[in-house]
Amino acid sequence: MTDTPRIRIDFVSDVACPWCAVGLGALERAIERVGDEAEVELHFQPFELNPQMPPEGEDADSHLAAKYGLSPAQLEQNRQVLRERGEAVGFRFGTRSRIVNTFDAHRLLHWAGEQSPGGQRALKHALLQAYQGDGLDVSKPEVLLGAVAAAGLDVAAARAVLDTGAHAEAVRERQAHYASRGIRAVPSVIFEDRHLVQGGQPVEVFEQALRQIAKARRTA
Repeated sequence: MTDTPRIRIDFVSDVACPWCAVGLGALERAIERVGDEAEVELHFQPFELNPQMPPEGEDADSHLAAKYGLSPAQLEQNRQVLRERGEAVGFRFGTRSRIVNTFDAHRLLHWAGEQSPGGQRALKHALLQAYQGDGLDVSKPEVLLGAVAAAGLDVAAARAVLDTGAHAEAVRERQAHYASRGIRAVPSVIFEDRHLVQGGQPVEVFEQALRQIAKARRTA
């Protein structure tokens, strides 16, 4: 029997969310810093920033300007902040010219999570790299399957998921579950189904949360 506390983390996010890439990078570095003080079980949960996004997507600048009321100068300032924060946690942002529908990406992430937490995590990274890093359209099957291959998962099985519409209801159920709990923005990082940290926080914020929870679990 081990004294190392096990901590479950549910990372509620969307591939279309650049701050989710920053938040995930910061969380993973926090997990590395905590080391063997805690055994972390990381699960990725679905959230769609743009659930009504049409198949053809929308121009990124026009979409963001209309949604948030930002000028071109403000958009570029925000992107510079993202680039700096991303580089600090090992993620390099590329140019994302279009906002796309991510529902199929969430279906594949749900499928990957049923295979193994490690496979799901690898696919999340591959999808973030494809869209946020390489500017690829993650609504397209060939891009999604490329991410599956990069994650080392079964491409033929993933193609069957895309072709059959599998896991759609499961994804919608998970989205509804977190919406019912008040999750309206991402990333939302939920520790032990009780403690919530929102946003692309610095590494230190996630590290403190992990250490506090681990200490409480050890002394309980």
